[in-house]
Amino acid sequence: MKLNLKKPLVVFDLETTGLDLVRDRIIQISYIKVSPDGKEKRGNILVNPGKPIPPDVAALTGISDADVADKPTFKEIAAALSEEFKGCDFAGFNSNHFDIPMLAEEFLRAGIGFDFSKCHLVDAQTIFHKMEKRNLAAAYKFYCGREMEEDFEAHRADQDTEATYRVLMGELDKYAPETEPDPERQLRNDIEFLAEFSRQNNNVDFAGRIVWAPAKDSAGKPQTDKNGQPIMVETFNFGKHKGEPVAQVLRFDPGYFSWIMGGDFTFNTKQVLTRIRLRESQMH
Repeated sequence: MKLNLKKPLVVFDLETTGLDLVRDRIIQISYIKVSPDGKEKRGNILVNPGKPIPPDVAALTGISDADVADKPTFKEIAAALSEEFKGCDFAGFNSNHFDIPMLAEEFLRAGIGFDFSKCHLVDAQTIFHKMEKRNLAAAYKFYCGREMEEDFEAHRADQDTEATYRVLMGELDKYAPETEPDPERQLRNDIEFLAEFSRQNNNVDFAGRIVWAPAKDSAGKPQTDKNGQPIMVETFNFGKHKGEPVAQVLRFDPGYFSWIMGGDFTFNTKQVLTRIRLRESQMH
């Protein structure tokens, strides 16, 4: 099946020094850029993380300190990657929970504010879990009919990227309206639809420190718009102001903004908070 695209789709995977968005770094990024005309462009880049690769990560990925010693840092490739990914949507496996947030952090650390909020983000793992509830190896066997170890080396970004691409195509084949009689299990070959189907939370920032939540009036009653739909506002999801609208907190406790900006929070969280603060200052 050929993907029905309105703009290029980047199917990608990362290998990193760990899972901490603040402290860990990318050591490999692999991607397949699929154009609306079906043309595919592949990239596979080893990255010097500027810190030692933990032994367990090296054993898992097969990527050692020696492998990346003469490779560019992410900052050195960030501008070219940003240009390559400009105007694209993104897809991956568990990408909405980890790969997209990590990539966003690396761009921000490099001084590039790549705006993922303007992209459709498709997570093949979320689609798989909603449909079948398993992992990449099981997804590959289920949708592609083969064991992953028959076709790929495990835990390498370029290998996992190829597998993810095939899984996504297999998902679209299996759940196409022409082959799936149950309307609730049908997938449209449409990136906007797939991105919405992949979304699992109401996060405003990738780390989930700020979320979309229903606005409430002074009596605590949820507010609705003229169509009876809940009005959603950015709301803190942690700390002493958890459950309070961000705009309200910024007005009545402005020091909270400074505390977050100086704290051990992701660059993306700080960027989102700054964007809200600037917007509110222009409105008042």
